[in-house]
Amino acid sequence: MNNYLGLDGFRFGWVAAWIDDRGDHGFDYSPGLTRLLAVPHARAMIDMPIGLKPSGYRNCDLRAREMVGPAVFLGARRDLWTFPDMAAANRHYWEHEGKGRGVSAQLWNIRDKIREVDEIMTPARQATIGEAHPELIFWNLAGRARLAKKTSAEGHEQRITLLAQRGFTKLPKWLTQRHGTGIGRDDLIDACACAVAARDSTQRVGGDEIDPRGLRMEINC
Repeated sequence: MNNYLGLDGFRFGWVAAWIDDRGDHGFDYSPGLTRLLAVPHARAMIDMPIGLKPSGYRNCDLRAREMVGPAVFLGARRDLWTFPDMAAANRHYWEHEGKGRGVSAQLWNIRDKIREVDEIMTPARQATIGEAHPELIFWNLAGRARLAKKTSAEGHEQRITLLAQRGFTKLPKWLTQRHGTGIGRDDLIDACACAVAARDSTQRVGGDEIDPRGLRMEINC
């Protein structure tokens, strides 16, 4: 029985949603990735950059941003986490790459999770663990159309409906069970989207760049 896993970061760690070939599905969470990835799976997708350039923007991010807009963060680079603060990082990038080529607060705030993923990834592991972006997944599921903002009631319902159509019928109940865990509503929804991509995705953006560690820079959708 094949199991498909989707993972997304949240304030206190990682949330994982899974679905199998029979349609059984569930979710779990953990401070670290190791236990969640130890669950047997045929394929996993994670909403976090895999493959990092030492400088410059990844082509896959630029292309994905053209499709779904600023929900795709630009500027994930190797060793971002070595800077003492965001101001120091941006001074470095602006000096070496040009004004405006720094990192956003959103990207800076997930730097430790980017590092955690980078530490466990190898080119061999990319055969079963891939990068995905929830908004790109939803864009694809909706017939390559942008949905309403996920922060809106309409956007929230659109995403839940698309996931229910792909088997995640328990998601509305799960959203009431997450309270007290620190898992955000969108974190759980995004993990489910990544699980759908793990099971169904045959398309990707990028893949033409390889990072210094041999990792392909591509986003599955």
